[in-house]
Amino acid sequence: MLKINRNFASLPENYLFVEIDRRVEKFLQSCPGAEILRLGIGDVTRPLPKVVSEAASKASLEMGEAATFRGYGPEAGYPFLREAISRHDFRNRGIDVSPDEIFVSDGAKSDTGSIGDIFSLDNVVAVCDPVYPVYVDTNVMAGRAGELRAGKGFSRIVYLPCRKENGFLPPLPESRADMIYLCFPNNPTGVGIGRTELKKWVDYALENDSVLLYDAAYEAFITSPDMPHSVFEIEGAKKCAIEFRSFSKTAGFTGMRCAFTVVPKELVREGVSLNRLWARRQATKMNGVSYPVQRAAEAVYTAEGQRGVRANIDYYHNNARIIREGLSKAGFEVFGGVDSPYVWLKVPDGMTSWEFFDFLLAKAGVVGTPGSGFGACGEGYFRLTSFNTEENTRRAVRRIVEASSPSGAGGQSR
Repeated sequence: MLKINRNFASLPENYLFVEIDRRVEKFLQSCPGAEILRLGIGDVTRPLPKVVSEAASKASLEMGEAATFRGYGPEAGYPFLREAISRHDFRNRGIDVSPDEIFVSDGAKSDTGSIGDIFSLDNVVAVCDPVYPVYVDTNVMAGRAGELRAGKGFSRIVYLPCRKENGFLPPLPESRADMIYLCFPNNPTGVGIGRTELKKWVDYALENDSVLLYDAAYEAFITSPDMPHSVFEIEGAKKCAIEFRSFSKTAGFTGMRCAFTVVPKELVREGVSLNRLWARRQATKMNGVSYPVQRAAEAVYTAEGQRGVRANIDYYHNNARIIREGLSKAGFEVFGGVDSPYVWLKVPDGMTSWEFFDFLLAKAGVVGTPGSGFGACGEGYFRLTSFNTEENTRRAVRRIVEASSPSGAGGQSR
């Protein structure tokens, strides 16, 4: 008899953002016509820089001519894009990353979820708590997570508590960890990491033969000079780290889908190159990213493309400032939102994260993300994103403040 993968039975019934959508839809059914302001999922609203959309259009037209038509592309990405990434994102910063260490894909979510394919199920996984759910869920699916314990997470995953008391930065594991997921600037807390702190992790990985799985999807939002944009800025990291990047938030590619993963050739375990393992995995399971999308991504690195990207990031930075300052003045305790598009908000006393979600939805028509959806240490917190329009961001802040005031007037009409 056919058997299914029973590991899926250990997962929550719904992925976090699916559950949010379900609750919003239920609310709208009971309150048809209600205007919802969404500061929940990290989806961008600013259009692509014109030079980027024009590059995609030009490449699409090329596909309609016999002389310039292209069929299947290389699974790891076209050389023109891998070279552009190598030059602009790494070599120009003094980091030696070659094009053949770069693997273009359709998203950092895909790659962080699939990287486990090249590692044994015997490895011990460590994650920050709170954490982007994909890191945990995909290890559950693979059978690497162990048993689910009520209120304690999975038995074979090492949780690294990130709390206000430690600046929301994870402590080094007290027990051995083999695969260590780090995300900085962090999703969901919005907190960045300095060079000295990151070096501790590189040193730990080198000493313990571990691998850092470093998600740098939000590096373009870094403003603090002491914060590295890449783990490979730290000496020795090429021997112990894999880095994930994305064009989604940096260049507005959430509807285009393009990212890349860096697997250094120096990264070897049990005498085997992880670069070669990942190349083999991608050749089998990855179709590659379409030619027009890769041409669009290449255009991000032009002078005009960089100006457009910078303008969009500055726009989202300003939105984060509006959220951070507006809620702080109203008495909320907020974190992040300086080197990140995410603001981490302490919910009012006496409420859980999901209760605050339901409260804001009903009283203010504002959607955010409950902190408990990211892990046990996220309970009591709430994530807001800066990716909506400036007008909607200002309106959402006003609504939250008014709904949370003693009068509890709400503000869905604003």
